[in-house]
Amino acid sequence: MTTSTQGNASQRKEALPAVLVLEDGRVFRGRAYGAVGVTFGEAVFSTGMTGYQETLTDPSYHRQVVVMTAPHVGNTGVNDEDPESGRIWVAGYVVRDPARVPSNWRSRRSLDEELRNQGVVGISGIDTRALTRHLRERGAMRVGIFSGNALPDAGTMLAEVRQAPEMKGADLAAEVATKEPYVVPAIGAKRFTVAAVDLGIKGMTPRRMAERGIEVHVLPATATVEDVYAVNPDGVFFSNGPGDPATADGPVALMKEVLARRTPLFGICFGNQILGRALGFGTYKLKYGHRGINQPVQDRTTGKVEVTAHNHGFAVDAPLDEVSQTPFGRAEVSHVCLNDQVVEGLHLLDQPAFSVQYHPEAAAGPHDAAYLFDRFVSLMEGQRA
Repeated sequence: MTTSTQGNASQRKEALPAVLVLEDGRVFRGRAYGAVGVTFGEAVFSTGMTGYQETLTDPSYHRQVVVMTAPHVGNTGVNDEDPESGRIWVAGYVVRDPARVPSNWRSRRSLDEELRNQGVVGISGIDTRALTRHLRERGAMRVGIFSGNALPDAGTMLAEVRQAPEMKGADLAAEVATKEPYVVPAIGAKRFTVAAVDLGIKGMTPRRMAERGIEVHVLPATATVEDVYAVNPDGVFFSNGPGDPATADGPVALMKEVLARRTPLFGICFGNQILGRALGFGTYKLKYGHRGINQPVQDRTTGKVEVTAHNHGFAVDAPLDEVSQTPFGRAEVSHVCLNDQVVEGLHLLDQPAFSVQYHPEAAAGPHDAAYLFDRFVSLMEGQRA
């Protein structure tokens, strides 16, 4: 929830004051960055040292205020090639030391300018290490950023933050998903057709499938089983997305229909949580979540450890060390986070379906998990054979 005013050049040059207020009452004071105004969301931190443009435009960050743990942000500016969607989705942006002048051959404008153009309220010049440590100890929580010359008193700001909606119980996928179906054609010879349910999909995901000869039909979050099978799919994909998976009853019901038909299925991030619910597992909110491009995950099917890209605040509650009986056959945890043993993937043993909690399309990087798209292709090849 954001209200902003652009301000003129002279105001921005004067570095208008800004205040960040957490719902537990802690206050950080800094300078306005991006648009001037007021915004609210859930305070989360991202550990990526690069890829800020992809982070900002990831729909999974809808209604979240992102704190960058890397101290210097914006030095490569903003280009027109790297966005993962048509707009910035974060509710607010927090950096310690913004670049004064961007320097990159692809840069078209500064990050500060892009935030202003899209009305994204931010704050700079605060101790993001202290803020990150606070969130690690206390957990992700509601936050407000207030900037401009006429700031409310501290009590008023705190009261407004505490009135903002929480992420737990939030049903957000339909707010960020496409409203109309569209097709991403296969690159080269077409080998397969995939119906992709958009719960907040990143642009690189269908591109990774297209590179493997897959024609991707991207469908709204509200798609029905009739919509899915109208494209005669060889496989079905469920994307990443924002919000609490406990609210996603529609996508869960759709996934159960797909599983009942034994169509090859692949899910990432929110799609992993949807598969967990469809199999009968619960989900829960993590204390502060996993966000960044340096998270270690072990693929238990191979023993390989991968450096992976994450953006999630919820997880699947499934047993790590045993095979579970589900309505759709046996299932097991296929991937696990080595930092905290959180479930990072599920795999059905009796039919072609699997999911991971992280982002194998990895824009921007790393690319250790790109093989998962090949695994999806193998499932569709096996089903066709």
